[in-house]
Amino acid sequence: MVHLTIIPKEDEIRDGLDLPLTSALKMVHLQLADDEDRLTTSVYGSKFAAADLPRHEMPDEEMPKEVAYRMIKDELSLDGNPLLNLASFVTTYMEEEAEKLMTEALPKNFIDYEEYPQTADIQNRCVSMIGRLFNAPVKDAEASSAVGTSSVGSSEAIMLAVLAMKKRWKNKRIAEGKPYDKPNLIMSSAVQVCWEKATRYFEVEEKFVYCTPERYVIDPKETADLVDENTIGICCILGTTYTGEYEDVKAVNDLLVERGLNTPIHVDAASGGFVVPFVVPDLEWDFRLENVVSINVSGHKYGLVYPGVGWVVWRSAEYLPQELVFNINYLGADQASFTLNFSKGASQVIGQYYQLIRLGKHGYRAIMSNLTRTADYLAESLAALGFIIMSKKSGQGLPLVAFRLQEDPDRVYDEFALAHQLRVRGWIVPAYTMAPKTEGLRLLRIVVREDFSRNRCDGLISDIRSCQGILEQMDKESIKKQQEFIHKHHVISGKASHNHPKYRKEKHSLQGKTGKTHSIC
Repeated sequence: MVHLTIIPKEDEIRDGLDLPLTSALKMVHLQLADDEDRLTTSVYGSKFAAADLPRHEMPDEEMPKEVAYRMIKDELSLDGNPLLNLASFVTTYMEEEAEKLMTEALPKNFIDYEEYPQTADIQNRCVSMIGRLFNAPVKDAEASSAVGTSSVGSSEAIMLAVLAMKKRWKNKRIAEGKPYDKPNLIMSSAVQVCWEKATRYFEVEEKFVYCTPERYVIDPKETADLVDENTIGICCILGTTYTGEYEDVKAVNDLLVERGLNTPIHVDAASGGFVVPFVVPDLEWDFRLENVVSINVSGHKYGLVYPGVGWVVWRSAEYLPQELVFNINYLGADQASFTLNFSKGASQVIGQYYQLIRLGKHGYRAIMSNLTRTADYLAESLAALGFIIMSKKSGQGLPLVAFRLQEDPDRVYDEFALAHQLRVRGWIVPAYTMAPKTEGLRLLRIVVREDFSRNRCDGLISDIRSCQGILEQMDKESIKKQQEFIHKHHVISGKASHNHPKYRKEKHSLQGKTGKTHSIC
């Protein structure tokens, strides 16, 4: 039954409350809330909603939890939409059950093996599953079996692998009575910036195999030709960040074997490690090749876990020098540790285990197959619009599409202008300047992730066509002004305050030396 009520008049309210005359008179005056704010109204009626959020100094007084949550949530709403961020490989979707498990594990310090033995065992299960996925040797003797660990991402995993290669090379040189002050590492000029960081931080000379306008990966012969007595290892990338192409690890391995060189190969499988075993399982790139000694992979990319987990596996303990591993008694348990950090949350490792057992090989294969089909469809559609496709199709590379505009002297806009125009429509599709020695080649890249459906793909294609139409109606000066406006007011890098003046325009990296744009992972 619906009950009807009469809205009382002001005098009826006063009569009903039997207010004194002084109180009634106050009601006709402006009344503002005082500082004793008890949050009896909504969050937006509190004093905190009418004040700036603290930015530089911790406030003296506390605020109610509801207000803190809402104010920060509102602030974060100004971020981009992760679903429209086609620049990143990082996972943006997980099932509710996985999220619940990860949330429940937030209080756990992963490194405390004594207190959380089951969590530590779950990490070991993940290492075992991933090692077997990469065809790691499994032998009776512990010293001959593969070893591995989790990390906070592929960057840490790569740092650990470089440290292991350098230390092993140094030990060998010392044993031979030879100098060990000039180690070098061979890699493609298309490497992700973490490789440059590793060589810089650990004082290893970089030997680059440069890309060309026609080749965007390493050349196996040129790679093998660069090997000398000071080479600690070779980096091969299973899916470059620019075009997603797989470098020919087998060709590099076979050349080394043919020449009698036992130079270690580390495979950077950050993106491809969870794709290739399911889409092209016969491709030889992993521990089936005798010179491959270590592999890293990102759990938070095509491993389908939210950001914060990576993995690194060594062929055997022989390739991880003992002096890098610390045996420590911490919080009640003896443990072997090889990490750059110590304490970390357990949530991401739990999330990885959930995905591995929830999806299984069949589930991963189904998802990666769909991503490959969507990437092929997108590539064909963009080719039909007149773009040059730079990435590989049909599983020969990662599920992404790298493309560029046709050469046209009459066109007044470039790839960066198109990227800016798409940004206005909400899409984040990055434009890059290719690796050095590619004649300033520019490209756009779209990463196809699990939550990038065919329907969303059609929406993107439609918007690309619309943006091209808008740009084609503009003159060069108008495009320039529009790009400047978007960069200043719409793109956050245009108003970034986190780059200290002292460190701008550095000249020691590939980007600083050549103008190469590091692609987003």
